[in-house]
Amino acid sequence: MSNKLNEILSEIKRADYATDTGRKLHAKMQKIKAGDTESHGNDELIAKITKNPQLMKFFTPTSRTEVPIAGNINGKFISRRIDRLVIDDETKNIYVLDYKSDTDKTAYRDKYAAQIREYIALLRDAYPDYTTHGYILWLQDFELVEFS
Repeated sequence: MSNKLNEILSEIKRADYATDTGRKLHAKMQKIKAGDTESHGNDELIAKITKNPQLMKFFTPTSRTEVPIAGNINGKFISRRIDRLVIDDETKNIYVLDYKSDTDKTAYRDKYAAQIREYIALLRDAYPDYTTHGYILWLQDFELVEFS
């Protein structure tokens, strides 16, 4: 095989590996519940989550996972699935969390920010009296970044 073909095949293998790894990590994140008295899920991931108090609200037993949402934005129908959603009726705040497993945080940053803004727009329509906050959790280093 030519070097060019080997390079293409290697890139495909790397992309497939990254996608598969991200999918598996995402599935592990979906199962995590972390509370003051009891936690469920991957112990290593729970340890990373509990180190960041800002993350804890997304992994309590009352948080929701894989929440479908749909509606119209600028006349276009949008259907999405939110990784983690917290609706705090007491404070009238909504928190949206999306996981990203990319190693390069800048490569798709604009695309991901737009995705979070879509979630926020759809939730504002459904909950007009609530304040909505959107976040990305970068899984390679567990950095939490807010997007509005």
